[in-house]
Amino acid sequence: MDNYRPLPGTLLEDLDTPSLIVDLDALDYNLQSVSDLYKDTDCKMRQHTKNIKSPRLALRQINKGGTVGGVCTAKLSEAEVMVEGGINDVLIPNQVVHSDKISRMCALARQADIKVCVDNIENVKMISSIASKNSVEIGILIEVDTQMGRAGVRSNEEGVAIAKLTQDLPGVKFKGVMSHQSLPEFIDQEDRWQVGRDTIQICLDVKNAIEQEGIPVEIVSSGETFTIDVATDIPGVTEVEGGSYALMGHTYDYMGYKLANKILTTVISNPSDCKFIGDVGTLAHSWTGFGPTVYSRPDVKVDKFRENHVVFTTDKSDSLAIGDKLLLEPHYQDMLVNRWDQYICIRNGIVEEVWDIPGRGCTQ
Repeated sequence: MDNYRPLPGTLLEDLDTPSLIVDLDALDYNLQSVSDLYKDTDCKMRQHTKNIKSPRLALRQINKGGTVGGVCTAKLSEAEVMVEGGINDVLIPNQVVHSDKISRMCALARQADIKVCVDNIENVKMISSIASKNSVEIGILIEVDTQMGRAGVRSNEEGVAIAKLTQDLPGVKFKGVMSHQSLPEFIDQEDRWQVGRDTIQICLDVKNAIEQEGIPVEIVSSGETFTIDVATDIPGVTEVEGGSYALMGHTYDYMGYKLANKILTTVISNPSDCKFIGDVGTLAHSWTGFGPTVYSRPDVKVDKFRENHVVFTTDKSDSLAIGDKLLLEPHYQDMLVNRWDQYICIRNGIVEEVWDIPGRGCTQ
């Protein structure tokens, strides 16, 4: 864990750097917006914790309302963190195929309602065998490939075959279908909505085919941040796996949510006129090709991003000085958050809370 932990009441400008900052007003705006959108609909939010890595933050959304009362996690290890943090409804929208991991998943099912996605018959049989030996029941959702080209069944017939199999196996209970699609390039709302409907319909087609065989489909878990405002208008979708909306990134701020995550950095060197060096780099951010932007300083640009340094250029040589602090807006928060031990939560320029990020590094 990070050995630096500021006390509540510390001023933003007095924080050590680099630090991962959460603007609580922006975060609460995003969480409340989702709550308001979903609270009176049949479709609810199931927050994806691959973005936030924190059960405390996830519970903040659950307590706001408009959710299924649980989360989804990218990995089993992340699910373990969420259950330990007090969340008792977890969907793993990924495949768990190794026997040791399935045994861990069964142990988790003694503490919470655990559901997992599958896309092949052999995986279902293995989960059934291990779950029944452990006297637990694992919820099964069939993942549908909606043109992303990764895991998931690719035909209605595949989905029906798996659903039928679950009806005769112990230790598993068929729950529904799941799909994921990513539409960040569709900035135009009409285009985004149309592509969102088209891709989600592929998942609904599998659901309809299963129901035609007399098998009830309780859950249709689909969508993500880019279809948050689409899925509520699609009959049959019961939950949306949104994640990015909570903290956001500067490349998709057109969604209307506020950018709550920022990195505080200090200028540590001035090698030449109009060139300054900050004390944060890719090891505390994400991709080298997609660097951050400088918050509220249009006169300061990010020129280069190295492992532990950022190079700023300015319009004037006196625009910055060594010791100055800047807030950087990240491009994408998934990999950003996974590099940090804690969120320093700020309101009105003052530290209000510090939250651990126990899901950081949970890649198994």
